[in-house]
Amino acid sequence: MPHKLLERVTFVDTPGIIENRKQQERGYPFNDVCQWFIDRADLIFVVFDPTKLDVGLELEMLFRQLKGRESQIRIILNKADNLATQDLMRVYGALFWSLAPLINVTEPPRVYVSSFWPYDYAPDTSRELFKREEISLLEDLNQVIENRMENKIAFIRQHAIRVRIHALLVDRYVQTFKEKMSFFSDPELVFQEIVDEPDKFYIFKSILAKTNVSKFDLPNRDAYRDFFGINPITNFKPLTSQCSYIGGCLLDKIEKAITNELPALLSGINSGKQPGLSSCEVTGCGEKPKNRYRKN
Repeated sequence: MPHKLLERVTFVDTPGIIENRKQQERGYPFNDVCQWFIDRADLIFVVFDPTKLDVGLELEMLFRQLKGRESQIRIILNKADNLATQDLMRVYGALFWSLAPLINVTEPPRVYVSSFWPYDYAPDTSRELFKREEISLLEDLNQVIENRMENKIAFIRQHAIRVRIHALLVDRYVQTFKEKMSFFSDPELVFQEIVDEPDKFYIFKSILAKTNVSKFDLPNRDAYRDFFGINPITNFKPLTSQCSYIGGCLLDKIEKAITNELPALLSGINSGKQPGLSSCEVTGCGEKPKNRYRKN
């Protein structure tokens, strides 16, 4: 389609949710396919039909896959002109009621209500509301496009923080294991006690004592029981052994990226933007034909 917006963004329509059919009947790993696109998306639209608001296993699984990406989610209630105003309000409330248990965040995702297809709205419906919602959706999309690089850098920094904390925790487990081992100790029993009772050995508290570590960034303790069940503790070396005279320490490089390099990169991008140029001027969301999506 010849539109400025599409010069800067690619829309991917993934397969829809099927609640009345078994997963294996699809013939391919549906959740794995969705995850592939989720990992590469800057913005995720979850589209609902007013007549199909049922929440089943597939939708629950999808929102579990979206955990941690709530800021990227936008909800679209499509085909809204099929309903009278009073019915639309009822459906809108039902949608929030259904999604509340699936999205455990303080601020719920934005919900856009309209009919996104190339024909005019049905008569006697909230036409002005639908038009404003379409414009708001385009402005939202344009803003995400404009901030794409900043969001990518922020995501990389957040990932670096998680990698740093994971490295510190594994290193602490390794140190504790070496301290508790003696000539007559059973390695499996010693480490099992450490994994089962990390608070007894101050595993997590010792990490919180370090700088730039928030308790909200700490992973679940139980996750490390599974982690070390797959990766034996003997496979890991102390972080101090990862340092060299020429190359320095790997953890120090991550620290430098988190505290200096990535914030500096972000500042450089922001300072290079043209403050007077709005995103709509670049991508064309400010175009004002009678209806952008509809045929004349």
